[in-house]
Amino acid sequence: MYSIVSTAIVCGIQSILIQVEADVCDGMPALEMVGVLSSEVKEAKERIRAAIRNSGIRLSPKKITVNLFPADIRKTGTVFDLPIALAILSAYGKIAQECLDGILFAGEISLNGEIRPTSGILPMVLAAREEGKRVVCVPKENANEAQVVNEVTILPGESLNQVIELVKQFHAGTWHSAKSSDPQHDQKAGHAAPVLSRKDYDFAAICGQKILKRACEIAASGRHNMLMLGSPGAGKTMAAQAVSTILPSLTQEEALELAKVYSVAGMFEQRERNFLERPYRSPHHTISLAGLAGGGTVPKPGEISLAHKGVLFLDELTEFQKPVLEVLRQPLEEREIRLARKTGTYFFPADIMLVAAMNPCSCGFFPDRSRCTCSKAVIERHLNKISRPLLDRMDLCVEVLRPTLSELTEAKTEETSAEIRSRVEQTQRIQQTRFAGTGISYNSQIPSTLIKEWCPMAPEGEKLLRDSFERLELTARGYYRIIRVARTIADMEGTKRIERSHVQESLLFRSLDRKVWNWE
Repeated sequence: MYSIVSTAIVCGIQSILIQVEADVCDGMPALEMVGVLSSEVKEAKERIRAAIRNSGIRLSPKKITVNLFPADIRKTGTVFDLPIALAILSAYGKIAQECLDGILFAGEISLNGEIRPTSGILPMVLAAREEGKRVVCVPKENANEAQVVNEVTILPGESLNQVIELVKQFHAGTWHSAKSSDPQHDQKAGHAAPVLSRKDYDFAAICGQKILKRACEIAASGRHNMLMLGSPGAGKTMAAQAVSTILPSLTQEEALELAKVYSVAGMFEQRERNFLERPYRSPHHTISLAGLAGGGTVPKPGEISLAHKGVLFLDELTEFQKPVLEVLRQPLEEREIRLARKTGTYFFPADIMLVAAMNPCSCGFFPDRSRCTCSKAVIERHLNKISRPLLDRMDLCVEVLRPTLSELTEAKTEETSAEIRSRVEQTQRIQQTRFAGTGISYNSQIPSTLIKEWCPMAPEGEKLLRDSFERLELTARGYYRIIRVARTIADMEGTKRIERSHVQESLLFRSLDRKVWNWE
């Protein structure tokens, strides 16, 4: 007899539907599996044999052939265990084919027949919905993750026998859904503004530092990249942590896209209770290239993709390995990571706001030569760890000075993150209105071809920028980034045209890298 069962495979953060065929006939007893399979998929036949036997199901000796198609896609992972087992049982007549039609199955099977959780369930459920399948059977531990997708019925499986009864009941119309928590519902009901939960990182805890706070607000308003230079203990790390508290919450569409990344990485539980909160990732400087950009035989997302739509903070920037830092260049421009493997090219989203912090020299006091004890060679070696192309991708460079004792002890009420966030939200609404229907969301994403259309500039501002181009030795990339930051500053003040003062402030945040890197 012949049977067919639907499942799916994850490629990057997208999922492709796979059909599992099983044929049972007379002949030498054997279980053959074909369809461009990886070693872990080939090993599934041993797990399935044991699981069926230990579930108390007896099958007569037959020749079993299992095919997974399309055949031009390499099948990897353990997600195929459950659909293969069900296809075999259906081919033996243990389950009617009608009970399996229209349902997508995914899950690993243990030797005693239990259904174990697997990664990448969310993209699979989304792919099933797009293909018109409105019922998905997943491991019980993955049920909450699958229920993020609307208009799809989720059948949570605990064991092979239970799944068999589940599909029979569903086909007969006697199955009733058990109530399960919904991360989107919990988020809406519990906290309207989830970013407020990061109380330890509120801007109200940062004393003084007006210029730094201003730079953080500009960066958050237009989602610009920012580099902070300053001596140890000046508050760079604290400011970077606070930036995540002034970013507006994710939209439902953004949250779902980010959840797919965490699902593929096997880290969905980190998003489950903070579904609408923007991610904040701060990897240690010992991270590998694959850890930052993603990788592996079957590529998984790295820290860049895990920070998608949020903040990626790189502390002690000069301590990262240079090849690791250089991998940032392409994602910062294209907001996407492409990993090429012999099995294909994998795409991961990388729309991040990069915030980096570094000491200006080994001792931390440069360019104050009265306190800096580093030689010229030591300073140059320290600064040259950051390449010019990467430095050119920083929209704002801020010098963070150590706060004075009076600033720390002054009884002054500082602005809270909630107050700053309200202004950031207002500025971003202006951008969303301007870019409606274009696929662009923030000023940092304005293509150079549309700069003149969306960034009208006063004659005084144009003259200042023209004069500064040669003086600061700006590249074309740097030139356009100055205009984008100026556009954000103008939006913060509610003006349609970029004035001279806006260009001047943008240039001030751009000139620090020249002050530090072009010193004599």
